[in-house]
Amino acid sequence: METYLLNIGFGNSVAAERVVAITAPNSAPMKRLKDEARDNKHLIDATHGRKTRSIIIMDSNHIILSAIQAETMAQRYASLKESHLNESE
Repeated sequence: METYLLNIGFGNSVAAERVVAITAPNSAPMKRLKDEARDNKHLIDATHGRKTRSIIIMDSNHIILSAIQAETMAQRYASLKESHLNESE
C-alpha cells in the first residue's frame, strides 16, 4: 500500500488517507477544537509562526494548524485523491 503525502506548507506533509477534514479556523467551534487539542497535547502547529489559515483534522484525533488557505489545502487533497484513483485504474 502506497502512502500519499499532502503538502501542508513549509516542507511539512501528512498522510492524505488519514485526513478527516480541512476547515477554516475562524468559527467558534474550530477555536474550541483547537483549544481542546492544545490541552490534550494533540495540537501540531505547522504554521512556522505565521497566521493559521486552515485546520486539518486527522483520524488520530490530532489537530494540525497550517498557514495555507483551507481552499488551497482542499484543492491539493482533491488532486491527490484524483491522481490516486487514476493510478488505480
